[in-house]
Amino acid sequence: MSATLPVPLGLPQQRDAGPFDPPGEITRLREARPVSPLIFPDGHEGWVVTGYEAVRRLLADTRFSSRQDLGIVHPAYESSGMPVQTEPSPQIPGLFVAMDPPDHTRLRRKLTGAFTVKRMKQLEEHIIEITERQLDEMARLTPPVDLVREFALPVPSLVICELLGVPYEDRETFQVNSAQFLVKDQELEQKMAAYGAMTSYLAELVMRKRAEPGEDILSDLARDEDLGIEELVGIAFLLLLAGHETTANMLALGTFALLEHPEQLAELRADPELVPNAVEELMRYLSVADIFYRYATEDIELCGETIGKGSTVVISLLAANRDPLRFDNPDTLDVHRTARGHVSFGHGVHQCLGQQLARIEMRAGFTGLLRRFPTLELAVPATEVKLKTDMNIYGVHELPVTWTDQR
Repeated sequence: MSATLPVPLGLPQQRDAGPFDPPGEITRLREARPVSPLIFPDGHEGWVVTGYEAVRRLLADTRFSSRQDLGIVHPAYESSGMPVQTEPSPQIPGLFVAMDPPDHTRLRRKLTGAFTVKRMKQLEEHIIEITERQLDEMARLTPPVDLVREFALPVPSLVICELLGVPYEDRETFQVNSAQFLVKDQELEQKMAAYGAMTSYLAELVMRKRAEPGEDILSDLARDEDLGIEELVGIAFLLLLAGHETTANMLALGTFALLEHPEQLAELRADPELVPNAVEELMRYLSVADIFYRYATEDIELCGETIGKGSTVVISLLAANRDPLRFDNPDTLDVHRTARGHVSFGHGVHQCLGQQLARIEMRAGFTGLLRRFPTLELAVPATEVKLKTDMNIYGVHELPVTWTDQR
């Protein structure tokens, strides 16, 4: 691999610019060469894509494959929620996020009806009710409290459990194991043990759904004889993991970001109509699911660079969302910004299926939280907040907050 600029040895991951910003080296890399050669820790050569235009083109080009059985990726770079290893791994039934058309198309099509904009809008009032009940529970506590445990994690967990038909009382099973599954630096055996615990639980659940279906998404899927049990389990795993982890991290990290930008928080409190706009801006600004990867199935030209067949390509959505060629003053949090067009939900055939659900949950969450707790503030110095730099979906492990009793 030839290069006129230094080739990075490994992907820079140290968040040296602050808790909400990309690693400084990633920013410099995007400015110098948005499609750049990369040498992985095990020595094999690949590419890292950081520019907005290049990321959009790549994600829209199905010649860049999502199949894990075609290439290799270092587990520390992976945040798409898949069990990966440092050599090609066989495809896992049902995990359509790691598939290409037509396999991906067949499975995703079975879910599109469940996540239409119309159906999500019909659920909005109920999601607001779930959010308000959780805020009632939090208001009964004596501060300080951990916002993650008392609000940010329960709300999307309650919603996705109800939608899928997963008993909420089983949340310890999937919350603990999904968190373990997303730890970056761990042995493959540990990651697969957490994955195995979740899929064993889900296998029992989908078999019960197939025998006695109810009124929920997993039951609807279980009625489909075209889907085998293994495929049902894979789909359930994806929906459950993505359905609570990403939104929970956005609610907690988004609250942290707003508390650290008091002028933006004040504007939101003064005008709640700005919340939908703020949700898009927080999605862009924080990009909690950052690193994804693809494999080139042929030689492909991308923004002036030729990516060779078989190359592993690392994609940084956070770097793309902070590209000054797409967003003015991209490192500034601005709740008035029109951030539509951000790539936090991905782009192309793998664009997030549950994005409308996530938006509704975040709108309800931030609206309710700001209204119910007008004096909300951090209970510890910002430097003491425990960041999820050790996880494949970014956020905070805990967010200690306090408030003044308004009664």
